[in-house]
This record gives sequence, structure tokens and C-alpha cells, in this order.
Amino acid sequence: MPDAAPAVFTARGLTKTYGEGATAVHALRGVDLDIRRGEFVVLLGASGSGKSTLLNILGGLDSASSGSAQWTHEGEAHELTGASDAELTAYRRDHVGFVFQFYNLIPSLTARENVALVTELSSDPMAPEDALAMVGLAERMNHFAAQLSGGEQQRVAIARAIAKRPAVLLCDEPTGALDCATGVRVLQAIEYVNASLGTTTVVITHNAPIAQMAHRVLRLADGRIVEDRANDRRVPAEALNW
Repeated sequence: MPDAAPAVFTARGLTKTYGEGATAVHALRGVDLDIRRGEFVVLLGASGSGKSTLLNILGGLDSASSGSAQWTHEGEAHELTGASDAELTAYRRDHVGFVFQFYNLIPSLTARENVALVTELSSDPMAPEDALAMVGLAERMNHFAAQLSGGEQQRVAIARAIAKRPAVLLCDEPTGALDCATGVRVLQAIEYVNASLGTTTVVITHNAPIAQMAHRVLRLADGRIVEDRANDRRVPAEALNW
């Protein structure tokens, strides 16, 4: 990924405080960052370090207490901090794919039908069959969630996230509920999406070896970025040693 690629996300002085007074929780304490188009970035840190709060603000799921967070698309910068609910809804719908630790599939629908729910709301979606094929599930698309393993269900969730061709893919502990071998298959799917579609990808994890996959690692502690490190020698998912 070229270092000169334009920034997709830019944050300056970003803070987030929950509550007030002596019981206030300072989840983010003045975060500055730039994430560039096509990057695979890992947010690394212990529970409570601010990773999920930062991801949720970038994804339009939460608002900052102060500071600025911008998202740039086709050369035009859009302010996320201070955006209206309608603007954030349109942003999430049209431009962001989310993958969470738990799959949130509808059990009464097949894998293909779960993905189709998203494509029906998108302006330029890929076919559900194509999205499932990208994550290695072409032969499982007519199976219901209960007929799929945990890793397969998570790959359906990834297919659902990418089927609308999002500009960014945001993943919060996507392997947190999976064993090592299954987690590697899920990470391979995310890795492939980033490489083949050029989708800017941000993955939260507390699992340090996963950071070896990334173009860049941002380590958070106590609501601050304490390390911003480029990976000169990236390790493919199948070579990770957990």
C-alpha cells in the first residue's frame, strides 16, 4: 500500500467521556490519527484501552465529546463529529461494513438470504453469491446458521459487510469467539477483502500476533495512542503463531 495514499480517516484531539464528575470514564483522551486508503490497520490494546470507542466513532455508531473526526470520500471531507443522525445513518448504510465478535445472523434465513438483506438496501451491491464466494462459502450459501460452524458464520458476517462494496471495513474482535484454527480462516477472509478490493480495513484485537498481518499497528492504552508502528514485514494470516 503506497504511503502517499490519501487519508480516509483523520482525527485530531478526539476525546470521549462517559458520565460526569467523580464517576466519569475517560474512554479517549486526545487521539490524533490518520488512516489511509487501502490500509489494513490493527488497533491493539487491553480491554478498556479505548479501542472500541475509537472504532465506534469512526463508524458513526458513537459521538465524540470533543475534537474532530473526518471521513474523506472521493476527495471530499465529511465531518463525523457533529453530524446529524440522518447523516450518520446514510454514512453507515452506504460506506461502512461492520463485523463484530458475535455474528448476528438471522437463524431462519440461509447464508445467502442473510447477505441479501444488506444488498437490498445498497445502491451498488455485489451479488450475495459473489460476496459469499469471496470468503470461501460458495458451497454453503443455502445452509442455515445452525448448519454452519462458528467460523463459517463469521465469514457470512464478513460477506454481509462487504456485499454493499463499502469504502471501509471495521472489525471489532472478529476472532474473539473462535479457536485459533478457525480464527485464522476468518482473518484470511478479511485479509483477502483488503487486498483484492482495496477496502480500508481496521481490526480491533487484544491478540498481539494478529497485529503482524497489518500494514500498521496502533496500540492504545488509557484512551491514548501510545504506539504507531508500520509493519515492514507483514505476516500472512496462515503463518500466524498464536
